[in-house]
Amino acid sequence: MRHLLSALFSVALALGAATGASAEPKHAIAMNGEPALPADFSHFTYANPDAPKGGSISYCVVGSFDNLNPFIIRSLRTTARGVIDTIFGNLVFESLMQRNFDEAFSLYGLIAESIDISPDRKVAEFNLNPKAKWSDGEPVTPDDVIFTYEVYTEKGRPPYSDRMKKIEKIEKTGDHSVRFTFNENSDREFPLIVAMTPIVPKHIFSKETFDETTLEPVTGSGPYRIAKVVPGQRIVFERNPDYWAKDLPAKRGFDNYDRITIEYFLNANAQFEAFKKGLCAIQTEADPVKRERDFDFPAVKNGEVVMKAFESGLPPVVTGFLFNTRLPKFSDVRVRRALGMLYDFEWANRNFFGGQYQRTISYWQNTELSALGRPADDIERALLAPFPDRVLPEVMDGTYRPPETDGSGRDRLSLKAALNLLKAAGYSLSGRQLLDPSGQPFSFEILTASQSEERLATIYQRTLEKIGIRMDIRSLEADQIQMRKQRFDFEALIGTTGFQGTLSPGIELLYRWGSESRDAEGSFNLAGAADPAIDAVIEAILNADSKEKYVAAVRALDRLLISGAYMVPMQHDTRQFLAYWNYLEHPEKTPIFGYQLPTWWRKTN
Repeated sequence: MRHLLSALFSVALALGAATGASAEPKHAIAMNGEPALPADFSHFTYANPDAPKGGSISYCVVGSFDNLNPFIIRSLRTTARGVIDTIFGNLVFESLMQRNFDEAFSLYGLIAESIDISPDRKVAEFNLNPKAKWSDGEPVTPDDVIFTYEVYTEKGRPPYSDRMKKIEKIEKTGDHSVRFTFNENSDREFPLIVAMTPIVPKHIFSKETFDETTLEPVTGSGPYRIAKVVPGQRIVFERNPDYWAKDLPAKRGFDNYDRITIEYFLNANAQFEAFKKGLCAIQTEADPVKRERDFDFPAVKNGEVVMKAFESGLPPVVTGFLFNTRLPKFSDVRVRRALGMLYDFEWANRNFFGGQYQRTISYWQNTELSALGRPADDIERALLAPFPDRVLPEVMDGTYRPPETDGSGRDRLSLKAALNLLKAAGYSLSGRQLLDPSGQPFSFEILTASQSEERLATIYQRTLEKIGIRMDIRSLEADQIQMRKQRFDFEALIGTTGFQGTLSPGIELLYRWGSESRDAEGSFNLAGAADPAIDAVIEAILNADSKEKYVAAVRALDRLLISGAYMVPMQHDTRQFLAYWNYLEHPEKTPIFGYQLPTWWRKTN
């Protein structure tokens, strides 16, 4: 018997080595280190497992929609909110595993109740929960997972269409298990990306028509079904009483409303007026002056509307004037750096924001991932060594700060420094006009989508005029700007780089800064970055096998982005401000990612 057991053990070891499988399935996986919650955890710490179910809520957004399939290129930026949604929750479609928003990057069981992954992360087997069902009652199977990747590859949009580039094969290994074997293009983060990819039902979707827009309600495994669609105006979701995952630890305390309505408005003013009338449950407002000025209506004064600041542990979202570097006028980094000197933050903060904002400088400001105040270490220098002069010396040694004006709106020193840099790039002054190297007046157009954006653009415009640069401001509806973004049909705009403030930047960097995404329609590389140095550092981030290497690689990217001047960062507040009607309640704990609307509920009295 002893010899038989020994032989069986040897066979098991051999099989494990052949498949790359780990010793036993895990309930969770973390990007770095170990997940914070044990296998027997009862719920996420920021969710109330006893939250009452019932009632309804109406969210309001600006824009329009003409599609319910969020996985295709057509109508990419006009797909209905809520189907998959970083703010309102993934109401219809779900992924294999669920993110815990109180950790940098850890995933826990959802459609897949566990993951069996090799130490080198080249093989990952997902064990599906036998209870997982689509909203029509059909079971979720390994065939659905395989179909999802096939249809995304053939008919999906980036980044879903690119998933198979890092996958060697997908195999059904049992009635409830599916194994991914990754190829040499894969990295340590990619198994987590696979675990976060929404799964679609094979028996509902057709490969032939998958890339066509639809306004017919789509079927998913999520907590809600689409109950009503008014194209461009309203979409209504109703909670599925038979939702299969309602008692899972990762979903306990979530999805508390019976009915969720998302209303669409043409502009921010109309949306705000609807909130004041009680048609919308919540309203965000980042501008402190507007909060003080606009939130003085009766419902605020009598306590029917609550205004609250939530603390977030994330780096701020980087917002600013973003240049389309595909255009010759913005291709010279010296020109972009000069333009970056001409945003008078001190004047804007004093006159428009009551001195309540901080200047945004780093893409991971206020975290250990930021390069601010830190000289590059040996790991960073080794990463950047093949790309000399890509990083400014003051950025490399951690002393960089953007020019600080006297706040008067007429600081001549910053104007002179910018003009000197432009002259070094071949520009010249002729009377009151700045001429480019070919002798043509230097001008550009900036797109704005709201009065707040237009006001910020006006500040910038006034400073640019002082050195002979003409900047025209064009205000468009939000959906028009979205379409222009999708085609990269703009010169400059006020926006973000796509960062939503993360402590675990990863594969999304490829689609926001990577060379391959520069000309891919619908990508989030709005700036048009295409730099081998950035590509190399992103690869180092994705393949870092220790926290030390990971942090160093992110800091190196921060230095490249700051030095590359792809946008003029403006300002931020580390707090999240939200106004909401007092019939809503939320958990006491706010996770590091900030408030999570899917955990809120409606009061019962």
